[in-house]
Amino acid sequence: MCVRVCVDTGAVFACGDNKSGQCGLGNTTPQVLKPTRIRYSGAPIVKVGCGAEFSMILDCNGSLHSFGLPEYGQLGHNTDGKYFVTSTKLSYHFETVPKHIALFFEKSKEGHVTPVKDVVIVDFSCGNNHTVAIDSKKRAYSWGFGGFGRLGHAEQRDESVPRLIKYFDSQARGVRSVHCGATYSLAVNEHRALFLFGQTKRTGEANMYPKPVQDLSVIAADDTLIAWGVSPTYGELGTGEITKSSARPKEVTRMEGVLVTQVAMGYSHTLLLADDTDQPTRQKLDTMPTFTP
Repeated sequence: MCVRVCVDTGAVFACGDNKSGQCGLGNTTPQVLKPTRIRYSGAPIVKVGCGAEFSMILDCNGSLHSFGLPEYGQLGHNTDGKYFVTSTKLSYHFETVPKHIALFFEKSKEGHVTPVKDVVIVDFSCGNNHTVAIDSKKRAYSWGFGGFGRLGHAEQRDESVPRLIKYFDSQARGVRSVHCGATYSLAVNEHRALFLFGQTKRTGEANMYPKPVQDLSVIAADDTLIAWGVSPTYGELGTGEITKSSARPKEVTRMEGVLVTQVAMGYSHTLLLADDTDQPTRQKLDTMPTFTP
């Protein structure tokens, strides 16, 4: 996995695992030990994202660029990059520098494919091997590995080109944010309803298309934090408990009154970004312990 840093000029730096070219340096050097500027000379970058072995960057003009492993179509370039080195050895054509994602499409129930024009991406999120993005018209697209329905198209096939999620185009118009896990995706619409598609547990039913998370329909989360998940054995949900699982959403009471602007989760830990310019948040943060590295 690689890590990227954006600076004020919109430049991007990368370091870490690069065996699939996911650091965007133009090579597949196995390890990049120091932050190195990627090989990109386009418009300033405003957001970066990391999958398991691929990366995604968004420029200020609303264009997405991807690089790394194309195995499941997660780069969005209409290919999985597979080729045979020998009759028995399979390999991939890695994208070692950022490549623009040029095509977005929608598919009818009858299977007719139509390009979607004038797509300006405003936000996106990467899972291990898939991506969900939203455009300036609040439409959602997904592509990559389709197992367990994590792409929201009511089927499990992989998509190698960004495909419009028809559910949001017809029944829940206006997607405002998206968030991807390893085997699932989350989307929040303009009415602040949360939708889940994919599978959050290792066993059990998978949501093949976006379904509302009913438990959150009566919870106002503007000034608190809601958490749930399977096997929070390291305390990553922040509820103060180490339990086997927490399938039902719970309020993280310690963060009540704190304006949390962003949440990022790894396999077993969580980072929260709070707006300390908000006076109630500032007062709350002043009462919390501070750890200096």
